[in-house]
Amino acid sequence: MRILIVDDNPTNIIIIREILKKEDYRDTAAVSSAHEMFERLGVETPGLFTETGVSDIDLILLDMMMPEMDGIEACRLLQQYENLKDIPIIMVTAVGDSKKLAEALDAGAVDYVTKPINKVELMARIRLALRLKQEKDWHKERDQRIQEELKLAAMIQNAVLSSPIQDPLFEIDALYKPSFELAGDLYSWYPLGEGRYGVILLDMMGHGISSSLFCMFIASVLKDTVSTYVEPEKVIQELNRRFNLLYIDSQLVQYYFTAIYLVVDTRYKKIDYVNAGHPPALFYQQDNPVVKLNAVCPPVGLFDKIEATTQTIYYEGDGHLVLYTDGLTEAVEGTQDEQLDYLEQKLRGSHIFNKEETERVLFDGDLPQEREDDKCLVWISLKGGEGKE
Repeated sequence: MRILIVDDNPTNIIIIREILKKEDYRDTAAVSSAHEMFERLGVETPGLFTETGVSDIDLILLDMMMPEMDGIEACRLLQQYENLKDIPIIMVTAVGDSKKLAEALDAGAVDYVTKPINKVELMARIRLALRLKQEKDWHKERDQRIQEELKLAAMIQNAVLSSPIQDPLFEIDALYKPSFELAGDLYSWYPLGEGRYGVILLDMMGHGISSSLFCMFIASVLKDTVSTYVEPEKVIQELNRRFNLLYIDSQLVQYYFTAIYLVVDTRYKKIDYVNAGHPPALFYQQDNPVVKLNAVCPPVGLFDKIEATTQTIYYEGDGHLVLYTDGLTEAVEGTQDEQLDYLEQKLRGSHIFNKEETERVLFDGDLPQEREDDKCLVWISLKGGEGKE
């Protein structure tokens, strides 16, 4: 533990060093002004708040009354540096003014000792400050490790998301903006052969680690479930069965997720879907009113068994289908109908996905919202083609 003594009086420095030496604190450094202190800490020009390196100083004993810059001002400036503000500062003062002492504590000092220095009092305050510093450093290191683990987990979670598809009659891509490192939204799509594609978008209840883990479990069983069952109602029912196998003893929160799963058949120009409590997907075709895929069944995981009925819509010519999570609509003020109307208007126009423009309008705006939520949008472009003869 290295202690920096800052005092313009050489005698005071000698006294403090002798006290520390007798208590076996021999790793000390000393400077005679606040400016020298900043130089010792790697700050070239105090007040510019440029980035500094990690300091080897663990504690500062700072004289309150010094020429040019007093201890209170130096302490206040020191708090502006991210890599230095956690160094504990004990103010050393001959001033008994309670207002001045309060000002020093408000400026960032953790404690103070008065002159003439009492050895017992000084050492007690130093030990306490160093102990608190050790605890804070431990928590910072732990938090840093957790953040690194979360970033790695987010990378893994992002890796399971499907890549864009650009086929002659079917194109699909997505925009995704998690509210935290780990998210509760998931999208996937799978070519099923013979011009068919299975597409799912789900929104897990809640946020954070627990929701993301449930999402990862669903991701692990999706491909097998979709390729085995194919039909929307059977896929949703199988996901419900598998999700309910995750029995959690003494569970305080009922976990579930909303989802919309659909099979696009480009040969017969039809879309089969099940909407399990999810916001309605929007289907646009030239000169036709928007079609809402809003026939719903209960969310997945709420009940042991789920009654789901596949709905079918047909299309001709070109069109586009947009799936989204409620994070997009909740970012808009107004009632649910007003939020949906806003989204409908913004998604009209070209059937080709203008990803940059959509991101700018719906993801990057400063729209007010009561709470942060994951935002996800899946865009499917459909082309008329010749169909099946």
